[in-house]
Amino acid sequence: MEDKEKFMKEALKEAKKAYNKLEVPIGAVIVKDGKIISRAHNLKETKKDTTKHAEILAIEKASKKLQAWRLLDCEMYVTLEPCSMCAGAMINARIKKLYIGALDEKTGAVGSVFNLFEDYKFNHDVEVEKGIMKEECENILKDFFKNLRKMKKNTK
Repeated sequence: MEDKEKFMKEALKEAKKAYNKLEVPIGAVIVKDGKIISRAHNLKETKKDTTKHAEILAIEKASKKLQAWRLLDCEMYVTLEPCSMCAGAMINARIKKLYIGALDEKTGAVGSVFNLFEDYKFNHDVEVEKGIMKEECENILKDFFKNLRKMKKNTK
C-alpha cells in the first residue's frame, strides 16, 4: 500500500468518528517526515461552531505539537475538498502539499467552485493531488446523508 492510501485511510477513520457523532463525515490528518502529527474530524455540530472543520482542527493540533504556526514540510490528507476558509488556513499555515479524497461541487475551493491555490497569487503555494481513495471518501458522505434523510423522515 502506498503512503498516500495509508494516510488517507487514517483520514477516513477520522471521518467515521465524525459520522458516529452525526457530524458531516470529514476527516483530516497532517503528516511530517512520514509520521502523523495530528488528526481531526468535523465538530461543527458538537461544538456549535462553524470554524470547527477537520482541517482547521488538524492545523491547530499540529501547530501545538510543533510549537509553530508555520507547518513547513507538512502534508495534509483530507477526505473532502476544502472550503475557502480551510484552503486559506492551509496557505497561511504553509502546508506543503494537500491530498484530497472526494471533490466538493458545492463549496470546494481547490478547483470545484474556484481554486484558491491557483487562481490567486499568495506568498505560499500549496501543492495538490486529488482523487486519493475517491470512491471511499465519496461513499461515506453519500451514506451519511442518505441515513440522515431516513432519520429525518422517521421523526416526522
